Amino acid sequence: MSAPTRRLTTAQALVRFLSAQYTERDGVRRRLIAGTWGIFGHGNVAGVGQALLEAGEDVMPFHQGRNEQSMVHAAVGYARQLNRLSAQAVTTSIGPGATNLVTGAALATINRLPVLLLPGDYFATHAADPLLQQLEHPVEADVSVNDTLRPVSRYFDRITRPEALIPSALNAMRVLADPAETGAVTLALPQDVQAEAYDWPEEFFAERVWYVRRPAPDPVELAAAVEAVRSARRPLIVAGGGVHHSEAEDALKAFVEATGIPVSSTQAGKGSLRYDHPADLGGIGHTGTSVSDDIARTADLVIGVGTRYTDFTTASGTLFQNPDVRFLNLNITGFDAHKLAARTLVCDARTGLEKLTEALAGHRVQSSYEAEYRAGKERWDQVVDAAYRADDENAIPTQTQVLGALDAVVGDDDVVINAAGSLPGDLHKLWRSRSPRQYHLEYGYSCMGYEIPAGIGIQQAAPDTAVWSLVGDGTYLMMPTEIVTAVQEGLPVNIVLIQNHGYASIGGLSAETGGERFGTDYRYRSADGTFSGAPLPVDLAANAASLGMDVLRAKTVRELREALATARASDRPTCVYVETDIMNPTSPGAEAWWDVPVAEVASREAAVEARERYDHHLAGRRRHL
Repeated sequence: MSAPTRRLTTAQALVRFLSAQYTERDGVRRRLIAGTWGIFGHGNVAGVGQALLEAGEDVMPFHQGRNEQSMVHAAVGYARQLNRLSAQAVTTSIGPGATNLVTGAALATINRLPVLLLPGDYFATHAADPLLQQLEHPVEADVSVNDTLRPVSRYFDRITRPEALIPSALNAMRVLADPAETGAVTLALPQDVQAEAYDWPEEFFAERVWYVRRPAPDPVELAAAVEAVRSARRPLIVAGGGVHHSEAEDALKAFVEATGIPVSSTQAGKGSLRYDHPADLGGIGHTGTSVSDDIARTADLVIGVGTRYTDFTTASGTLFQNPDVRFLNLNITGFDAHKLAARTLVCDARTGLEKLTEALAGHRVQSSYEAEYRAGKERWDQVVDAAYRADDENAIPTQTQVLGALDAVVGDDDVVINAAGSLPGDLHKLWRSRSPRQYHLEYGYSCMGYEIPAGIGIQQAAPDTAVWSLVGDGTYLMMPTEIVTAVQEGLPVNIVLIQNHGYASIGGLSAETGGERFGTDYRYRSADGTFSGAPLPVDLAANAASLGMDVLRAKTVRELREALATARASDRPTCVYVETDIMNPTSPGAEAWWDVPVAEVASREAAVEARERYDHHLAGRRRHL
């Protein structure tokens, strides 16, 4: 007797399959693909579009986007908010719709966050060849623009026959649900195959649960790790995003309180401990706190938990200066665990920390070390207070005073989002994280334009949570389009729009590296051809209002605080617009270096001086072997 089948198009089968996929961890079950974002064109409207319509909202919720890249950002924000246990799909037409996915896919994969990409593709039969928007390759006829997604995807396949979807869809779910493998997954869908019917085995549509494992450390590795911790006099934990993904915050707190070992955090790991915990030293590296970087320079054991050790974290290889420093890395991926020639604990972050705590029972760092880092933390708290404080409530606020005003308004469980510009440095150094998910910085790819769509994804994942997207004028101009989506869906995302007339972060970097702020200000051209004239008369608040947001303009610190409170109480998408005082910077300086190569020869004095500083810093770089 033959197995029962169901006749559906490839696109209809894919939607039905996706609706029956679940993850489960610690007894909690979630939809693996909770919804699909889409912009339709000829490459997907009659295939995936028709399949979504036929399935209905109960089977697969649909979200209408305005830009393909921003749809991926929204899906990534959603997945991160839910600790990678639930994700969203993104469907596009062929051509520019598909290539617009590349930046978002790179962001997802670099940050180890799941998103399913479903771009349309050329006719598998080549019946219409070339069709509209098809790339013709003169010697490789099977190449399409979707191949640009290969290097930024953790799994890629082109479905050239209906039955080929079955193994590929299963592999796609495996990768999305695997904490060691996850990232962007791409299934390129030729538009004729999308619409082609096939007799699918009913078993393909059966409910499947993908268990998200918590692997324990190998006993030999655990014993070596315990020995390394016991022999260290000045150990330091570097908490990365893996702490959050594993929901290991309580395990980290228990480990710290048992051992007295302090914690510094990467951008992705900030909030692993609440900011006022005595052992929380704040951010580490180029944008880190003084206490965190001072302790890092003298640490003899660095315990990385769920971190990738980017150049910002290591200060481009110049931070960990103790000649006897060694590394112990707890990570679910062997690739990251072996960085810096470390001892490894390849395991789930929560499970590994629990095992370490148990094995180290009775061990604690010296009281003098605890007293040292606690005193340093108290001194840094005074720096934060000074940066937040506004002595004149009627003055134009500085950027750090904007953060101070926001700090006074947000609730413990609000989410603050940022990705690029000068804000990540100020936030990493100064923001006082009160809960594990409050601090949402995308700094793996540091993608301008991420903040607004990510806020929408986070709001979808946590509908009762206040969400704040912090953007400068440069980032806002990159990608404000999903404001329309927030208005359409009634999602009360708050945007704090900071106007400083240019690329403030790169302007500062340019000045430091001999570039003299060339091409970084938003100003009219002067007679000499440079952009040094008056600021451009761009009204971004009016733009946000034209897209449907409620807009509150704040000119002073007092008005800003009132506007932020009004925005938080609103049930509508709201933009708080503020122009900051860039002539009176209150941001603490960098506590560690970041390597941006400077011209080795130059005729301009600024570049010559910058090269001298560069060579000085470069001498401090180490390779940890």
